[in-house]
Amino acid sequence: MTFENLNLIEPILNALKTEGYTKPTPIQAQAIPYILQQRDILGCAQTGTGKTAAFSIPILQLLHAQPQNGQKKIKALVLTPTRELAIQIGDSLKAYGKNTGLKHTVIFGGVPQRPQTDALRAGVDILVATPGRLLDLMAQKYINLSYLQMFVLDEADRMLDMGFVHDVKKVLKVIPEKRQSLFFSATMAPEIMKLADTILVDPAKVEVTPVSSTANTIQQKVYYVKKSDKKNLLIHLLKDGEIDRALVFTRTKHGADRVARDMTKAGVQAEAIHGNKSQNARVRALDNFKKSQTRVLVATDIAARGIDVDDLSHVINYELPNEPETYVHRIGRTGRAGASGTALSFCDAEETAYLVGIQKLISKAVPVVDNHPYPMTAKDFAEAASTVKEQKKRGGGGGGRSRWGNKPAGSSNASGSANSNRPAGGPRNGGGNNGGNRSQNGGGNRRWSSNKPKANA
Repeated sequence: MTFENLNLIEPILNALKTEGYTKPTPIQAQAIPYILQQRDILGCAQTGTGKTAAFSIPILQLLHAQPQNGQKKIKALVLTPTRELAIQIGDSLKAYGKNTGLKHTVIFGGVPQRPQTDALRAGVDILVATPGRLLDLMAQKYINLSYLQMFVLDEADRMLDMGFVHDVKKVLKVIPEKRQSLFFSATMAPEIMKLADTILVDPAKVEVTPVSSTANTIQQKVYYVKKSDKKNLLIHLLKDGEIDRALVFTRTKHGADRVARDMTKAGVQAEAIHGNKSQNARVRALDNFKKSQTRVLVATDIAARGIDVDDLSHVINYELPNEPETYVHRIGRTGRAGASGTALSFCDAEETAYLVGIQKLISKAVPVVDNHPYPMTAKDFAEAASTVKEQKKRGGGGGGRSRWGNKPAGSSNASGSANSNRPAGGPRNGGGNNGGNRSQNGGGNRRWSSNKPKANA
C-alpha cells in the first residue's frame, strides 16, 4: 500500500514525497481512512509506529476541504502530555501541511507566553497544547474553543501517569459535544478505557504492535552489574566506536544529571534532559543530540516521550524501569522504521525483579552478556536479597519481589561468550530466597559463566 491508496489530496501527497514517505505504517493505513470518514478513533499504538502522522494527515485534509475565508478559528485541538511531544507534533503538522495554507501553533508551559498569545491572536486552525498552559490561556481568554470540530487526546496513558486526568476533564467540559474525537494510547488499562468511554462515540478501533512486543530489528542484551559499577561499565561500552550516539535512560531527574556529569568528566559529550530543565535547555540538548554534537543524551521516561531521533543506533537502560511496559517504550526509540538497533540494559541485584517482569511481558528472555569487566557475583545477589529481607522485617519495603529465584529457567551454557543467549533473570547458583538454587561452591562467589572463583570487588 502507498499513501496514494489512502485517497489523500495532492498538496499532502507532495509534502509526504518531499519528506521521503511513500508507504504508510500499519497504524496510518488503518486510522487515516476512518478519520477521513469522520469516525471517532480508539487507537492503541506504541511509540515509533507513526501515530502522529496517523492523525495529523487526515486532520489537515479535512480542514483543507473547508472554506478558508475570514479570521481563522481553532477547529482542531491536539492535547498531549509533554512539551517535547507537543513540539514534535507541531513539526509534523508543519511538514505535512506546508502546501495546505492551514496555520497551527504549539503552546506549552515553562516559557514566556507572549509569542504563543501573539500567534493565537493572529488566528490558527490547529492548536497543539499541553494541559497546564492550555487551561491557563483559556482562563486568560486567549483561547476560544467554541468552534472546535476535532479533538485529539494523545498519549492518554502518560496523561494519567502524570496526573493530568482532571485537567483533561476540565477541557472536555468546555469543548463542543458535537465533535470528532481521536483517542490514542500506548496501553489500554481499565482506567484508560474508562476515560475513553467518556470521550468517544461509537469509535473505530485500531491497534498495532501491542505494547507487550518489541521490534525484531532491535537486538537486546542485559549486563548484570553492581550499582556502584554502572558508571564504569557505561564508560567502558562507550569506548566502542560503533556506538555513534546513545540515548541513556534513568528513573530519576537527579540520576540523569549525575550520569551526564560522570560522562562529561570521562571525556564523553553528554547532556541530560528532564522536567526540571528549562525549555530552552531541553530543546538545545535534543538539537545537539540530533546533530551528533552530543554523543550521549541522558533522559527520564517522561521527558523522552517526545524524543524522535532518526537512525539512533543504541538505547541504554542505565537503570531498569519498574514498569515492564516502559521498557518497551524505551527501546522503541531505536530500530525504528525497519532499521536495526541495539538495546543494552544494566541490571543490579535489586533490579532483578524488574527484569523478570520485563521478560514475562515480552515473552522472551533477554540474552546476558557475561564477559564484561564488571560482572556481579552470586555473593552480590545474596547480599542484596538479604538486604531486601531485612527491610521487609523492619517494614521498610523491598523494592520489588524478594524471590530472586522467581525467573525464567536458565540454560547450562557456561561458555562466557559475549552473548551466551542465557536467559536473564538472576544467578543460577543461589543468591536469593529460593533454596533450590543454592551455590554449589559454598560461598556462592563465582561468575555465572565460569566455574572459576572470582575475588570480591
